[in-house]
Amino acid sequence: MTDTFQLEQQAWMQVPETLRVMQALGAAGQDVRFVGGCVRDALAGREIKDIDIATPDLPEVVIELLTSAGIKAIPTGIEHGTITAVCNHKTYEITTLRLDLETDGRHAKVAYTDNWVEDAARRDLTINALSCSPTGQVFDPFGGIEDLRQRHVRFVGDAATRIEEDALRLLRFFRFQAWYGGENIDPAGLAATREKAHLLKGLSAERIRSELLRLLAAPDPVHVVRSMLENGIFHNFLSEVKDTEVFERFILLEGRRDPLVRLVALTAGAAMEKLKVLPERLRFSGAEQQHFLSLALPEQRVNLMLERQEMRRVLYRLGAGLVSDLLRLNMAVNSQTFDSDAARKIKEQIANWRPVFFPLQGRDLLAAGMKPGPRVGRVMKATEEWWIEQDFKPVASECVAFALSKERL
Repeated sequence: MTDTFQLEQQAWMQVPETLRVMQALGAAGQDVRFVGGCVRDALAGREIKDIDIATPDLPEVVIELLTSAGIKAIPTGIEHGTITAVCNHKTYEITTLRLDLETDGRHAKVAYTDNWVEDAARRDLTINALSCSPTGQVFDPFGGIEDLRQRHVRFVGDAATRIEEDALRLLRFFRFQAWYGGENIDPAGLAATREKAHLLKGLSAERIRSELLRLLAAPDPVHVVRSMLENGIFHNFLSEVKDTEVFERFILLEGRRDPLVRLVALTAGAAMEKLKVLPERLRFSGAEQQHFLSLALPEQRVNLMLERQEMRRVLYRLGAGLVSDLLRLNMAVNSQTFDSDAARKIKEQIANWRPVFFPLQGRDLLAAGMKPGPRVGRVMKATEEWWIEQDFKPVASECVAFALSKERL
């Protein structure tokens, strides 16, 4: 039996674009509902990111209904029954109710259905199996609302079966535990993750990276990460994780929540050779790879021993954000805190840093009579070093004068 609950009308339900899409899909009286994350987060009082919708209508009918209402319909995942509606630049994913016929741990062969419970039964967790009518009536076939209240993250049905259907659900279990769960982890779910952890080896690097970074972005993922290590989960996809001590100390020190920096802290004990190839193995984007390596294998070491002038040099070269992260990572490795006067002064220096810009350009030297050639670059570099030593105070004319004096040497 499916329990129901009345949700107060939400602002995102009432925006013109949402109303227009729902009215178009329900034009023939069809039962159309919001599903997934938007329902879960509305009940939890959290910000809504994406609005997903489900309907018994086939994808071809969905396209026809949207188009007839003047709404753009994009067949983004039509082979899986998903259409993207674009209304006044807002997007909505609309999926036909489905049931699984065959699964292989990565992909599923599905059939369409008009049964809402059958569709909900193929979802991973009870808190993700909720649906909601346009009037706010929430349908809860598996006790997801109570689980949400109790901060109990639980698989729909048999946990091992859910993981066998799609191994990514194993990581999703831990990710949702970090975001929605309490200190206690569901015993049946945890046992299933231990038993099925080897299935993670069959997942694509892209899917693993996405789930891992979303897990590490949780406000406080420490107890979940510790549990993953203790239960042998990391061994199957991130063997670089040997312990969580540095990670736990870093969480207490961090100045901003950045999952990539947290990943560096989590893999702090790994060999340099492994860290060098980790971004490629996990298929990081170019920017992610550069960011990770700048933290894991920094060109400039940052620690509490740096003198004020040297810290200013490092801040100029690297920027306050990177310097702050590098300092805290180093402190976590060395079990240091901000309790000392020296640590507090460096923290304050980083917080008060404002970027400065070298006032000299190559064309200034050419205008002053210096001949073009490689010598210009060398003189520019020497002048910049002098400018840094002078605490960034010399103005452009003083830099030109210094450069010309170097040119005459």
